[in-house]
Amino acid sequence: MQNMSRAGTLAVSLVILAAACRIDDTSRQKASGPDSTATSAAHAAFDPATWRPPADSEIPGDSLGASIRRGLALVMHTADSLPEYAPGALSCTNCHINGGRTADAAPLTGSYARFPKYMDRTGAVIGLADRVNYCFTRSLAGNKLPVESREMEDILSYIAWLSSGVPVGEGKKIDGSEGLRAMPGEMVGDRTRGQAVFTAKCVACHGPNGAGNPAIPPGIPALWGPRSFSVGASMARQGKAASFIWHNMPYGLGKSLTQQEAFDVAAFVTSQPRPNSPGKEQDWPTGGAPADVPYATQGHAAFLPPPLLPRANPNRAIVDPPASVRRKAASR
Repeated sequence: MQNMSRAGTLAVSLVILAAACRIDDTSRQKASGPDSTATSAAHAAFDPATWRPPADSEIPGDSLGASIRRGLALVMHTADSLPEYAPGALSCTNCHINGGRTADAAPLTGSYARFPKYMDRTGAVIGLADRVNYCFTRSLAGNKLPVESREMEDILSYIAWLSSGVPVGEGKKIDGSEGLRAMPGEMVGDRTRGQAVFTAKCVACHGPNGAGNPAIPPGIPALWGPRSFSVGASMARQGKAASFIWHNMPYGLGKSLTQQEAFDVAAFVTSQPRPNSPGKEQDWPTGGAPADVPYATQGHAAFLPPPLLPRANPNRAIVDPPASVRRKAASR
């Protein structure tokens, strides 16, 4: 049933992608192979430097538009809309700022045209639904959303629409497609200095205990504690957290801190207690984990691991890599 659900999701997703890329029936008939004239023309005409994501006012007024609007609402108000799956004080837009449009904050723009893709942390090629579920289980410290659910389809519809006009394969050229931008690799934060900067620049919004305040628009996220992101989230890595902080924080005043201050705040925040990430020891199964990953994996010792808090539903917090139906059939 799980494989059938994946197949169903892929089928619906392909329909959405066709709409997102604005390919009409004639073009689809011509674009029957990777070397077709229509496909080559679409790629040649695409200019990532001038492409812009559509505004909310451009969401169509049809049934697909209704799904897109629902997906946008889920991205903006995840914890309120899906408390069973995002039980903490976090929503997708806390990291993917402005509904996923901000280039310096792991944008969602163009992502639909980049999947399926190989994810080194997983050690497998994964689809976009699985990538969304990694956000639910790790970044939101919640539970995986059924891939066959309407809510998953709505989120995928929104992400597909946000990539309107981007040909498949060209998403990697969109500004911000690398995710959280790389910071100087030689920098390391200092927790004591970071606590001082946090007290001076961050407490006003996030509070002295890092609990945040989701009632204040756009929602102030919890930075540590049981309602924050898990140790398996990218934001739990010092370099990734420093990038997000330097580019975007304090909110609306990005790049007002020095890069060293951003690393110091990241060192302080990532050292605080946070939810565990079940199955994290299976990450980077062939080795090669980045140096700042705060837990042990194949050939990697944990980098400054924080205290870990138990998860209420650990079995629902694991997203398994795609399995082969042939292997399952052989085992029966």
